[in-house]
Amino acid sequence: MKSYNSVSFLCRLLITTSLICLAYFICNAWLGQDYFSLPFRLNSTQQYTNPIECEVVIAPTRDIEVNVTSENAQIERCNPKCRPIGSEALPRGVVSTTSDLEMRPLSGPISENNKPKQTSLLAIAAGIKQKKLVNQIVNKFLEDEKFVVMIFHYDGNVNEWNDCEWNNRVIHVSAKNQTKWWFAKRFLHPDIVAEYEYIFLWDEDLGVDNFHPGRYISIIKDEGLEISQPALDLGKSEVHHQITVRNRRSKVHRRYYSDKGHAKCEANSTAPPCVGWVEMMAPVFSRSAWRCVWYMIQNDLIHAWGLDMQLGYCAQGDRTVKVGVVDEEYIVHHGLPTLGDNSNQNTANSGSRDVNKRVAIRQRSYDEMRAFRNRWKEAVKEDECWFDPFEQPSNDHNVTK
Repeated sequence: MKSYNSVSFLCRLLITTSLICLAYFICNAWLGQDYFSLPFRLNSTQQYTNPIECEVVIAPTRDIEVNVTSENAQIERCNPKCRPIGSEALPRGVVSTTSDLEMRPLSGPISENNKPKQTSLLAIAAGIKQKKLVNQIVNKFLEDEKFVVMIFHYDGNVNEWNDCEWNNRVIHVSAKNQTKWWFAKRFLHPDIVAEYEYIFLWDEDLGVDNFHPGRYISIIKDEGLEISQPALDLGKSEVHHQITVRNRRSKVHRRYYSDKGHAKCEANSTAPPCVGWVEMMAPVFSRSAWRCVWYMIQNDLIHAWGLDMQLGYCAQGDRTVKVGVVDEEYIVHHGLPTLGDNSNQNTANSGSRDVNKRVAIRQRSYDEMRAFRNRWKEAVKEDECWFDPFEQPSNDHNVTK
């Protein structure tokens, strides 16, 4: 009797084990052929990393008698994984993934061509004290019909620009005591400016007598520059970094040489500020470079100090080639103090208060630079999937530590 029970138990165990194994293999084959899709998505942010360039490949339908396979082909055709988040409920043809800054008429016929007439953008931070300089800059850019202009009013003063001929042709954004990087992070999202080939993100204290936007764009296109700036007129400009100074004998330069100080710049230097570097007062970004730079701008670090040393990572390739200073089209940097001025106060102590504010602003800028460097270092340590394409030898003094 005991022998019979043992045999019976072993048979039941063998049958149960066989059924479990069979169910396991069937389920694996079923899921592997994508007969089944979850009603929800995990880590959906990664799935929509680049919804604009992603395309769904439509598999040809086959005349197969198995209904499940036919339904699976339909699922593949309608896979929404390449759609922007939130647009899944809409028919694909009505989804508008980008925008632009062109102003549209309130009435009249609807244009069949939705593409903007302008192909580049000038965004400039401005206060009313520099109205004369800003007026010259805006007039120079609007001479070229391919530009749209946006003014960031950091002093909150908008109405006093009404007498400018171009006032109704530009876009005004106002927020008191904010920097151009604060404005750029909030109002120049890459999807909003995706229609523009180049984004000029400029300060207000610049002279443009020897600068022509159209010719500048032709040069950077010919030279393949993704990140650039116009050179500075040495005789008239406040110069902070020698690489920005105009070279009269060249169209464009990408590096400079110096044997002074602890950070020597030589022919074999491969790191900023010797090569692959522009200053932040008048940078020009290609569409692709700006998409990268926008993500690098920290939401709470509004002065963006320290960003210049890392811009080369967004150069879409070799920063020693894709980043440069244009000598043929050059500007003047007046170096005027702007943020922190009390433009509406004329008291005896207003001057000293302005100085104190500027000192505090500079201190905040240094603090932000240290914070950004620390965040970069921590990000490099934590991201196991990232590698440094510009990794420098430990004895290279050109690298900012």
